[in-house]
Amino acid sequence: MQLFRKNRNRKQLDDQELLSIYLNEKDFEVLGELYSRYMHLVYGVCLKYFKNAEISKDAVIEIYEKIQTGIHKHDINNFKSWLYVVTKNHCLMELRKNSGTRLLVSSDNELANFMENTPDLHPIDEEQNEAMEKALTDCIKKLKAEQKSCIRLFYYENKCYREIASELKLEEKKVKSFIQNGKRNLKICLEKGK
Repeated sequence: MQLFRKNRNRKQLDDQELLSIYLNEKDFEVLGELYSRYMHLVYGVCLKYFKNAEISKDAVIEIYEKIQTGIHKHDINNFKSWLYVVTKNHCLMELRKNSGTRLLVSSDNELANFMENTPDLHPIDEEQNEAMEKALTDCIKKLKAEQKSCIRLFYYENKCYREIASELKLEEKKVKSFIQNGKRNLKICLEKGK
């Protein structure tokens, strides 16, 4: 493995090759290289949940520390998708933990303010059972073409706004708008189906 690494620049290696090297050699520089490829995505997901740049930056570091100790426990076929799930779960756990604390100590005004600033979790952002997955799939089919494409690329292919904008030849602002409107329409469709 050492010889293989000396002959090829790490940036030329794909995710699975880097992951394999890290798991065999426990070289944190290799894990750092792999993580750095997706730090902007991790930050974006954290920002989506926390709505706070500083908390999101701290979370990026916490998630890196978490994967250093937890990566050996998983059989990872797609690092990017696995990292997305780890990031999302970290954010949800932090929100739950912090909301529990705030609920115990907040006055009514503080509680109302906190609830207003806490992201409303959409079913597409949460773990889904088989019935919810089917309902979401059915509702996605009913979306306008642009919303459908953006939702699929963002949630099912884990692409960031920039990647989607490039692929669909749209402005990033348009992508964000299509995703937000698509989520709103999905929520309406899911509520009608209840």
